[in-house]
Amino acid sequence: MTSSVGDALLNDGPLEGIVTKDTGVDIHSSALAGKKILLAITGGIAAVESVRLARELRRHQADLTVVMSSEATKVVTPLAVSWACDSPVHEGWSAEMAQLDGHDLILVAPATRNTISKHIHGIMDSPLMMALSAARGRGAVMCFVPSMHQDLFDDPVTQDLLDALRAEGSAVLVSDAIEGKRKQPDPVAIVAEVCHLANMSDDSKTVAITLGANRAPIDAVRAIQNASSGRTGWLIAEYLHRMGHAVICIAGKTSADPSFALPDVRRDGTPDGMLEVCKGVAKAENPDVWIHAAAVLDYYTEAEDGKKASGAENWSLELSPGPKHIAELASLVEGSTRIGFKLESGVTPDTVIQRAQAQIERYGVEAVIANIMEEMNDPAQIRARIVHANGDIVEAVDDQHLCEAINQLISQD
Repeated sequence: MTSSVGDALLNDGPLEGIVTKDTGVDIHSSALAGKKILLAITGGIAAVESVRLARELRRHQADLTVVMSSEATKVVTPLAVSWACDSPVHEGWSAEMAQLDGHDLILVAPATRNTISKHIHGIMDSPLMMALSAARGRGAVMCFVPSMHQDLFDDPVTQDLLDALRAEGSAVLVSDAIEGKRKQPDPVAIVAEVCHLANMSDDSKTVAITLGANRAPIDAVRAIQNASSGRTGWLIAEYLHRMGHAVICIAGKTSADPSFALPDVRRDGTPDGMLEVCKGVAKAENPDVWIHAAAVLDYYTEAEDGKKASGAENWSLELSPGPKHIAELASLVEGSTRIGFKLESGVTPDTVIQRAQAQIERYGVEAVIANIMEEMNDPAQIRARIVHANGDIVEAVDDQHLCEAINQLISQD
């Protein structure tokens, strides 16, 4: 009978005779593929989250080196962390000193105030502190995740230390106060920011993406609305954020939620209101890329005053076409890469491609994401077709492939 490290950890059993490992994770993206990440775990109670954090880093294909302080080993065992990382954990001094290798990013999570203070003042009394000092000397990207009681966080000295981290160019991730504490953010949120920081470059773009549904009132209490959850838009926005782009989300009505808090989300669910937000973004931020994933309400009407009384047998509405956002924004977004969306139902692939090509010709966009409703949620079908202005058609087999294709399109020089 064989067992695994995971079994031994769960059952608190002996480790003798282990011949297999249970360390696999599902791959969520390639955002950290080829990136060397040093995870530095210090002695805060949030070190118990290190197992979840390490596995989330691996889901995005990070090449992990892990170093723990002696205090951290009292909170979570190196064995548990090693299992989560699928790699050795460095605790003390060694001849190889792997923590001094060149890394693309250093993540200190949790970052105790003691560790932050030592780092700012150049104290180097452990392998972990040596790793931080060497990283700063190389100008490496560093990210600190403070975790402490609120009264310690409110100490002006703590604020001075955090300001010093930011002044030297380090990122600082701070959660809202919960139960009198500044707890470590969710691993998904931390790793999303790690991906973003590791992938930021001079080639990164500012991307505006519209998503979700539009809703327009027909009286004081009733409305008509498109059927769109916003899920696809959130997925694309999250992926592009992880790939280092600055993403501005212009969100309408959504029933789906992002998996982490994106840094710039602006909401207006009405067709006219969303258009005004888009115009404001175009004028103020001048994004390099526009992705029109929102289900804009094509037809709506002037709302009646008050509430139409119930009881009438029929209520006839005359709907008028609303403005096309892509067309309305054209003069404000010249020079931007623009991507439209086309959703059809009950049509053949050739038909949806033809209609996507017509949209390209009509609005001058660089590409259109063409979807057939019946195929979108069927794993056996094509997720989407990316129709390019040059005639190329790329078939995306799943959400991941769709996001990768969009990133490739907007990253072209």
